Amino acid sequence: MVSLLLIWGIGMILCLMLWLVLGIRRRRPSEPPLENGLLPYLGCALQFGANPLNFLRTRQKKYGPIFTCKLAGKYVHFLTDPFSYHAMMGHARHLDWKKFHFAISAKAFGHGSIDPNDGNTTENIHQTFTRNLQGNALTFLTESMMENLHYVMVEPNASRIDSSDWVTDKLYEFCCRVMFEAGFLTLFGTDFKPVGHDKGLSANQEAHRAFILSALENFKAFDQVFPALVAGLPIHLFKSAHSAREKLADALLHKTLKKRDNISELIALRMFFNDTLSTFDEKEKAKTHLAVLWASQSNTIPATFWTSFYLIRNPKAMEAAIKEVQRVLENAEIKIDSTRKPISLNRKQLDDMPILDSVIKEAIRLSSASMTVRVAKEDFILQLGSNSYNIRKDDTIALYPQLLHFDPEIYSDPLTYKYDRYLEENGKEKTTFYRNGRKLKYYYMPFGIGLAKCPGRLLAVHEIKQFLTLLLSYFEVELLDKNVTCPSLDQSRVGLGVLQPAGDIDFKYRLKCL
Repeated sequence: MVSLLLIWGIGMILCLMLWLVLGIRRRRPSEPPLENGLLPYLGCALQFGANPLNFLRTRQKKYGPIFTCKLAGKYVHFLTDPFSYHAMMGHARHLDWKKFHFAISAKAFGHGSIDPNDGNTTENIHQTFTRNLQGNALTFLTESMMENLHYVMVEPNASRIDSSDWVTDKLYEFCCRVMFEAGFLTLFGTDFKPVGHDKGLSANQEAHRAFILSALENFKAFDQVFPALVAGLPIHLFKSAHSAREKLADALLHKTLKKRDNISELIALRMFFNDTLSTFDEKEKAKTHLAVLWASQSNTIPATFWTSFYLIRNPKAMEAAIKEVQRVLENAEIKIDSTRKPISLNRKQLDDMPILDSVIKEAIRLSSASMTVRVAKEDFILQLGSNSYNIRKDDTIALYPQLLHFDPEIYSDPLTYKYDRYLEENGKEKTTFYRNGRKLKYYYMPFGIGLAKCPGRLLAVHEIKQFLTLLLSYFEVELLDKNVTCPSLDQSRVGLGVLQPAGDIDFKYRLKCL
């Protein structure tokens, strides 16, 4: 027994020595300051994941505006000075923004690589999204989303509850149900025929709603383990999430989608490209659509929650938002009355809402923890002002915008919600921010920067504005506890975008007497 323990101990020592020799990276001349961390492979990952903002601030004070940390086997160079962000853009020819995102998509959703270099498809995915989420395509998506939000939010409540009855609910769950169903219908169409806004829901519509709400439960089960999948854990470790992902993919098979009406141009084109430009099997094609569904919901839902929560809790913000919505509706000659006919606002009218813009931006500033990532294609020299740093091939360069969003030198009282933070005194959008007396080019970055900037960001903001327009026009809303503490952010999703609340909030709503 003693000899076995001795052998085991020697083996452990040898493994440790091997790791010390091979597993620890040595800093070379002109490379950024390096922190390997104490744990094999993980490096600093656990410390970073526990409190990313504090971790980066501490290293920034210790090492300066650029430093390298080992995170789960990857060496990540963090740029922490907002005036150096442009440097990453200036070295675009040395950096790959697609590799990281393509790898995560294949890993999390279970389809083959969507990188054309790997031979599974020749589709330019980013170009497809950009062309079909902006420009004229955005106009049609926006109009469709408005119709679907009215169908989901207003029609069921108008036919089921009396205007004097308060309905109690969980705010995050409410936002989930509304935004998921309306967003699903907007992208993937319907398999029922509308019966008119004043005639209630048909049995077919009710069945379809039940189908989408079932899909929502599968979506939540899958989304719950998404951070673990991004970290590299196989989905087979999570039986229920794996089952949920497969069920979602089954609902998005081409043979099913072809039976639906009013499918968005984006999905129709992706179906065509999958069939003509890829070697994916039918399940893999469906999983590429699941990636679109996840991208359309994963940040929009929590962003809608945070915007609504801060708005409802702040009487001045609520009053200002209601007045702006009323102004836009009056200018559009749209009357809100007891018939509750669908509201139609075009892109120009939605863009003429600077108060709602500021309300949304401030909520996202406080709740987003995205990370902008690039992978070095080759060894190169990164120039930051008068200093230069050697970067190795396959290393990662990362920006963590929360450092920017919570910087008191840029935003006074950065942890305090100020609905008019992005408004000038004249009511116009504020776009000028300073740090140490210098004007910033980048001051608000939840959607990334450069070519990798989220192509769906305009649609997402329009969707939240549409949600708020209907909420404020047709409903009275209140928090059950007006002094409720703001829920903390779920840090498990750091790096993925807008963070979900760690707990839900009780609220109540009722139809306005029109």
